[in-house]
Parts: sequence; C-alpha cells; structure tokens
Amino acid sequence: MMKEPLSLDGRPLLFSRADLKRLLIPLLLETALAVTIGMMDTVMVSSCGEASVSGVSLVDGIGVLLIQVFSALATGGAVVCSQYLGKKDTVNAGKAAKQLFYVVLLVSSAIMAACLVWHSQLLSMLFGSIEPDVMSAAQAYFVLTALSYPFLAGYNAAAALLRSEGMARETLRTSIIMNLLNVAGNAVCIYGLGMGAAGAGLATLLSRVAGCFATFFALKKPGAAIPSPALLQFEWRGDLAGKILSVGIPNGLENGLFQFGKLILLRMIATFGTVSIAANAVGNTLGTIHCLPGNAIGLAMITVVGQCVGARAFDQARYYTRRLMYLSYLFMGVLNLLILAANAWVCKPFNLSEETELLARQIVALHGAGAIVLWPMSFVFPNSLRAAGDARYTMAVSALSMVFFRVVVGILLARQLGMGVLGVWTAMQIDWVCRIICWVVRWRSGKWQTKVLV
Repeated sequence: MMKEPLSLDGRPLLFSRADLKRLLIPLLLETALAVTIGMMDTVMVSSCGEASVSGVSLVDGIGVLLIQVFSALATGGAVVCSQYLGKKDTVNAGKAAKQLFYVVLLVSSAIMAACLVWHSQLLSMLFGSIEPDVMSAAQAYFVLTALSYPFLAGYNAAAALLRSEGMARETLRTSIIMNLLNVAGNAVCIYGLGMGAAGAGLATLLSRVAGCFATFFALKKPGAAIPSPALLQFEWRGDLAGKILSVGIPNGLENGLFQFGKLILLRMIATFGTVSIAANAVGNTLGTIHCLPGNAIGLAMITVVGQCVGARAFDQARYYTRRLMYLSYLFMGVLNLLILAANAWVCKPFNLSEETELLARQIVALHGAGAIVLWPMSFVFPNSLRAAGDARYTMAVSALSMVFFRVVVGILLARQLGMGVLGVWTAMQIDWVCRIICWVVRWRSGKWQTKVLV
C-alpha cells in the first residue's frame, strides 16, 4: 500500500485513508450488484433458449449505449458539483444538481419516445435480417426497457450526486433494492408466467423505477452536503447547465460513439449466426464482471480528483490519481486471475451448446488477460482528466481510436482475415493501447490543469 503523506500543497489531505474506504467499499459492492441486473436477465432468460438470449443481448447493446449517454450527463453534473464542493460552495452545488435533473429527464424522455415509436425500424436498421424468433424476443425486450429510460436517467443523476458528496452507502442500498426486485421479477415473469424476454424486460423496468425514487429520496437526507433539489420549483440556470453540458456532452458523445461502434460490430457479428451472437453476449456479460473493480474506482476518481481540482490542490489530484490507479491494478489483477483460473466453468450457467461455449471461453480468456494489463490505464485513468474538466480531449481521442482501431481493424480482422468474432475482441485491445498512449501524454503535459470549470 502506498504510504500516506501528512500533507500536500502545504495543506492537509482532502481525503484520508478512512474517507477513501468509506467511498470505495460501497462503490465496489454497488458496481458488482448493478452489473448483475443485466447479467441475471441473460442467465435467467437462457432457460427459454438461445433465441431469447440472443434477442436480449442485441437489445442490451442499444441499452448500454443509452445508459452510457445518461451516465455521461450524470458525470457532468458530478464533476461540477464535486468542484463546487472542493471550493466549499454548497449553494451553487445544489443549484447545479437541480439543473442536472432537468437535463437528464428531458434527454431521456425524448429518447424513450423515439424508441417506442420506431422500435421495429431501429432494430431492423441496426441488425438487419436476423432470425424471426430472435427479432421477436428483441422487440419485446426493447419496448419494455425503453419505458425505463427516464427512471434510469434519474437514478444515474441522483446516484452521481450522492457519490460526489461521499454518500456511497446510499447508492449501495439502492442497488441492493434494484437487484432484489429484478431477480424476483425475473423469477415471476420468466419462470412463473413464461413471458421469456418480455418478462426480463418488465422486471428490469420495475427495478429501475424503484431505484430512481430510492436514490432521489436519499438526497433529502438531513446533513447532506448538496441541498436537495426542489424540482417542482422550476428554475433554469443556463450558466450551470452549460458547465454540466461542457463535460456531459463530450462525455456523452464519447460513450455514445463508443457504444455505436460496438453496435456496428454487433451488426456484423449477427451475420455470423446464433453461435457467434450468443458467445459474444456471454463474453460481454462476463467481460463486464472483469471490469467491476475498475468501474467502481473510476467513479471514485471523479469525486476525489474533482474536489481536489475545485480546491486547486493539483498535487493532491496527482497523488490520489496514482493511489487509485494502484488500487485499480491490484483489484483488477486479483479478480481476473481468479476468473481465468476458472475459465472451464464460468460459461456453464448460460446453458450454451458445446460449440458456443468453446467460443465464449476463448473470448472470456482474451478479454480477461487484457483487463489485467491494459484496461485500468485505458478506462480508469482518463476519469482523472474528466474530473478536471478536460472532457473534450478524452472525447476526441476515444472517438478516433474507436473508429480507426476497434471498428476498422475489427472488421478487417473478423472478415478479411477470417477471425470471426475473435477478431472483434482482438481489435478492442489494440484500441486500448492507443488510448493509454494518449492519456499519458496529456497527463504529463499538465494541460488538464487549465480546464477547471468553477
């Protein structure tokens, strides 16, 4: 463990070791629980056959795209609020929180309406002529999950605000509620009522509604650093919304383009047949588990570095970035070595055919190895730049790297060199290497210190 100095920048540390533990431990547990919502949908719906698994996995590609957009907007609010908290300006932190809710609810409602009206056209455009039973499952799951988008966006906004003020235990409690409801709903709707993919969608909808209201009411807890936003007392602050969007839009575009690139590749994978679709779905599900510790530490990075930057404590920002990266590599290494050791068994719960399971195991092994060596620097480290407000740079790098390395190289490896779905996963790691080089160059240049928002 890194030795903790008594002070930096001539002032006491903003976060003690105990503070970091109170932030990180609930985040690690919460992230693990949050991932199980999508994973349990896939595992529990697998009892209905590979067509249902494939349909749910295809829609999950769209869902992840939109989740990333909502999370990006929430991150914009968290960065602004964290920097205000670093300045000890709780009044503007509360006003920024209110603007965040207005922004995410407006965007998510518009997206929900578009998805409900044009769900058939969107699925046909994205995935082409997939098998009829797969398309039927995808449409049923898509409509029900689309109804949950405003609630999901509200949950992301409230959870981001809670984390920015160090109340990670509250988001953990909400995650537990969401997961219990999701599993119970899946059991009733899939096993009890025989609804298949539609049952998984309904359970997800109900769990997200509950999560949204639970996190919003947690913001009203007495003694919270950020005043609870009174949404019904409408007040539009264009300056604060602009600060949120200055991070949220680049981050949303970055995440949106990233997931859109994955959808392009998923469309190509769909042409390889049900075996490749199902194996890719399992790879995505288990790949998410590979990255659990890094995702949690990345969320903590926004809060910690954001407050350091708001206080203009740049030496502390550097110190905590190094410390959190150390923890990221430690936890990611331990988890993924264990999963690699259990590679022969990790795909068993998905009830796959022998051919599909073999391909899925190859994908899981490839991704797990990269998650140990490359993933933390590629995805955790840039959150330190975003927390400082340097979101345009991260957007530009991510978009260009996604297009040229993951998509173009992925298509080349998969089609031209005949590697199939494994070519897509290989290109992914080439993309990671490019990102790492760009992040390190930017960090060492010190230009991120000039991007402070407040």
